[in-house]
Order: sequence, then structure tokens, then C-alpha cells
Amino acid sequence: MAEVAENTVVDGRYRILNRIGSGGMADVYCAEDTHLGRQVALKVLYQRFAQDQEFVERFRREASSAAGLQHPNVVNVFDRGEHDGTYYIAMEHLRGPTLKQVIIREGPLDELRAIDITVQILRAAGFAHRRGVIHRDFKPHNVIVSEEGEAKVTDFGIARAGASEITETGSIMGTAQYLSPEQAQGQGVTAQSDLYSIAVILYEMLAGTVPFEGDSAVAVALRHLNDPPPHISAGRPGIHPSLEAVVMRALAKDPVHRFADADEFIEALADVRARVAEGNRDATPEDTMVYPPLPYAEETRVSAPVPVEPGRRWPAASMVLLTLLALVALAVFAVTRPEEIAVPDVVGEPLLQATATLEQAGFEVEERRVRDVAPEDEVIRQDPTGADKADEGSTVTLFVSAGPGQVRIPSIEGLPERRAVRELNTAGFKVTVDEEASDRFDEDVAIRTVPREGELAERGSRIRLFVSSGPERVEVPDVRGLSRQSAESRIEATGLLAVIDERDSDAEEDTVIEQSPAPATEVDEGSRVTITISTGPEQVEVPSVVGQTAGDARAALRRAGFRVETRERTVESSADDGIVVDQRPSSGSTLTKGRTVVVIVGRFEEPPEPEPEPPATPDAGTG
Repeated sequence: MAEVAENTVVDGRYRILNRIGSGGMADVYCAEDTHLGRQVALKVLYQRFAQDQEFVERFRREASSAAGLQHPNVVNVFDRGEHDGTYYIAMEHLRGPTLKQVIIREGPLDELRAIDITVQILRAAGFAHRRGVIHRDFKPHNVIVSEEGEAKVTDFGIARAGASEITETGSIMGTAQYLSPEQAQGQGVTAQSDLYSIAVILYEMLAGTVPFEGDSAVAVALRHLNDPPPHISAGRPGIHPSLEAVVMRALAKDPVHRFADADEFIEALADVRARVAEGNRDATPEDTMVYPPLPYAEETRVSAPVPVEPGRRWPAASMVLLTLLALVALAVFAVTRPEEIAVPDVVGEPLLQATATLEQAGFEVEERRVRDVAPEDEVIRQDPTGADKADEGSTVTLFVSAGPGQVRIPSIEGLPERRAVRELNTAGFKVTVDEEASDRFDEDVAIRTVPREGELAERGSRIRLFVSSGPERVEVPDVRGLSRQSAESRIEATGLLAVIDERDSDAEEDTVIEQSPAPATEVDEGSRVTITISTGPEQVEVPSVVGQTAGDARAALRRAGFRVETRERTVESSADDGIVVDQRPSSGSTLTKGRTVVVIVGRFEEPPEPEPEPPATPDAGTG
């Protein structure tokens, strides 16, 4: 089958969204589980392997092995099935880089961070080992790391469960740089083989490179068999000597010289972590006493017989008698010794529950407190282990977490979010990120923590980190038509700043006639809003138009913004005819622009001609 196309529905349930990556056996896709409405990682076996029963069996075993490992540091497997002539596994979809990507981008890592990630990997390994599952291919490529520093182990594709064996390939397959010496030789693989691979991962986190490189996988495997690993301190002089000693012990060529199990490895790292956190980087005699350097090849020496003086030989009868007494003692012990019963596995349980379980099974309990990243009162190791048998009534020693100890919360104010999370993880805390509006800090910049910086908190506890989402966004209110005072009050109540501008207008004085930004616009809290206030209509000085012609007077007044009303008045001189002889209001007065100015225009009329006197009439009495 070629690459599965987007939107393909696999097995009637999983809709392909996109391809995440590819491995040696399969492509991995991000898919939507249409039944449960969640995203999953879908691993689809290459078709060329689907016809090979060995690969199919290994692929099936991956699903079976991982499905039985429900643990916080193991990727959950949900489902498996067939599709288009091949096989798939549906598993938890994790967001975050692989540990290999983290090392390439940031390595070498801080010592505390490297220890914390390794402890989580060891918890996953220990959980699997107690259930008879050996991973066989631990490497940083198979570890996903979240932004909070939580690590999850994936890819149990070559795991071996119990005593089952799947061909020669199944017994030696792995990645050369992380193979244990016994894997490189094709020998039987045990839990200590996984611990060796995890030690290589820890070495790489601390040194920034793997201990052995070569031109080929065979060359690397030979170096695992024959060469001592280079000291981390050669390339990183500041490495804590106790931490380097722990790594070197876990990288012993002989599995017998490594840590007995994952819990013992964790206990050693927890002890070293406390020293690193205290800031004491000097080597002490105790450091080398606790984790002495182990030889990479031990010679077998045969001691010469020690001569015995003749005078000190015991009589033969005495030797016979002692031998008979020893045989009798062994017979009595065989008859009277307590019955051996299975020891319950209580690792990971609270102390009270673990004690009750062991006492009910017939054992005595001894408690030992150790510093550990596990929650206080949780059993982190037991002796004998849950895989052993022990005499009924014998004592089982429980190593119980006393908590990781308290450390001060570092200052992260003003740091970018990713760096702030890393600082808190390095200090030993888990982190929950919350957003908070702020006009003081830029977006994605750390503001504060809860609890606050400088306070003591349990290492491994969860800290709330508040990161700026930028200034709070608010909606600009509509203040048009309101009075100046009402508009200012409303704007300031919204968290904004009112800026005043004034302008003449026909609107009523002291009324908002415009605003910017417009109403309903979203802006940062504290932003400015400009409001334009009406000062009322403009007041204009009335120009003098007396003595001007009626036409010129009307033009001048209109230019000044006034309307004009013309009236006439009879004048006595023809020189005033058509001339403005008066105006109302008078020149120099102030008048609202647009009001009416009355001009009085002279009108001259010619006086009428006087009537001629009639001729005189002769007196009738003369003659």
C-alpha cells in the first residue's frame, strides 16, 4: 500500500489528517477517531512487510506489549487492526518533540533536567520489566518530551514479553549507538540491557553526543563490546563527579556490574540529584565509594594453595565428625525451613496500602525513607522484588519516597514563555501555563508564578505560570450626541483614555459630534479615544458695507457667511441712489455665522415739475 492519502478512513473509523513521520517498519499518521472524537497516532505497517510473518508478528507484539502497559510515562495503545492488505496500531497522539530533537536543539542539557527525564524513562522501563516486557530499543528517538518536561516512551516494536523468542532478528535488532554489548553479540537480552541503553541516552543528554560512533553499525557494535566509554568530564569539565560515576556504572560491559534494576538506577540518580541541586560539585571520598569505577575486562586469577603446617592438621576423625554434623544441620533446615511464597509487587503504591498487602501475604515490613521525585509516601522500590519468592514471615524492605525536597521558585518575570518553562523545569517543577492580559508585558512573556518566586515548594510539584496575552481588548463605546462630561465618564469607565478636540458646528455647544476610533472597534485597554466637541456655530464680525453698491454689499456679506435682506429708503441726493445708506446690525458687531444682515439701499426720486400759474383775467369794470 502506498502512502495513505488525507481524508482516507482506515478500518471505517480513523480519518487520516496528515502524515507525522516514518520509521523502519511503518508510516505514522495523525488521524481523527471518528467514534470518540479525538486525535490518535496511527502507525501503518509498510506493505512490503505485511507479507512477512516475522514482521507482522513483531508488529502485533508491539500492540500487545504496549497495550498492557498503562503508565504515565508510556504511550497508550488504543486499538489495532487491518486495512488495505496491511496492519495498523492506533495509539495516543503526543504533541511535542522527540528527546533526540531536544538534544540536537539544546544539548548538552542541564544536569537536573537530564536526570529528571532519565528518571521518567526508567519508571517506564521498570514498570515494563516488572510485567516481563523488555523494550530492546531504548533511544531518544522513542521518547516524546512535552513542554512541561513530561517524558513518554513509545515504540515497543521489538519488545520481548516473558520467555517468548521471535527469530534471530527479533533477538538482536536495535539501534547500534544504543545497543548493549550483549545485544551486539546476539546474546540473551535482559532488563539490564534496557538499563544500558537508557544510560547511553543519559550520557548523550549530558555530553551532547553518544559515547560510541563509527563508520558502520558493526563498527559501533564492536566499540560497545571492547572500548571503555569516554569520560563525560573530558568534554564537559563541570559535570558532577557523582553523576558521571552513576552513568559509568550503568555502562558496565558486564550486566552483573550494572544496577540490579530500574528502581536501583532511579535511587542512585535521586541521591545524585540532591547533591547537584545543593550546588556542591566537589568530589568526595563517598562519591567513589558508592559508585566505584568498574573494570571493563576482569581477569580470572587462580590462587596458589596455601601450605599448612603439619602440626596444625586436624585429625581425620574430627573432619569426618564435622562433615556429619553439617549434613544433619542441612537435613534439619530442609525440614523446618519456612515455606517460600511469592512476594507481592507493591512498587508505586502508597505506603499504607503496600504495608497492608504485604502483611496480609504473610511478610514483615521494614520501611526506609529516601529522597525521590515520586510523591511522598509512594513505594519506589522493594527488596525482595515482586518477581521473587521469599520465606513466609521474612522481611520485605520498602524504599519509600520522602518527597523530592523543597527548592526555591526561580524568578521568571520578563522571560519568554519557553525559557520560563525551561527554567522552572530545570528547578524541578512541573508547569501549567495560563494567560493573563497585561499592558506592562509583551505577548508571550512571563509575568508571575503561583506560588510566587522565592517561595519554597516541593520539587516535582506543579507551578502555575502566568504569561501575558498582551493588553486586554475592549470595545469602544458610542458617545456621539452625548455631552462632553458624559462622554468622558463613559470612555474612562471602559478602561480607555478620552482625548478632547473642539470644533465649530451647527450642533449644540458642548456636544460630541465625532469620535475616533469608531464605535464598537476593539482596541487595547488604555488606548486613546479622540472625541470632537461642538463649540456651537461660529461667531463672525459683521463687515461695514455702508457706501457700497447694493450688489457689492450683498457679495461682501455673503462672503463673510451671512444671509442678506435688502430694503429701500428714499434719499434726497441722486448720488445715494443704489447705494447702501445703512445696515443692521451695524458694522463691527458680532453675529452668528449664517444669520441675516439687513442692508438699506437708497432710492432717489426726481422732484415733480411745479405747475405753471394761470394768466391774469382783465377786470370787467374797466373799459
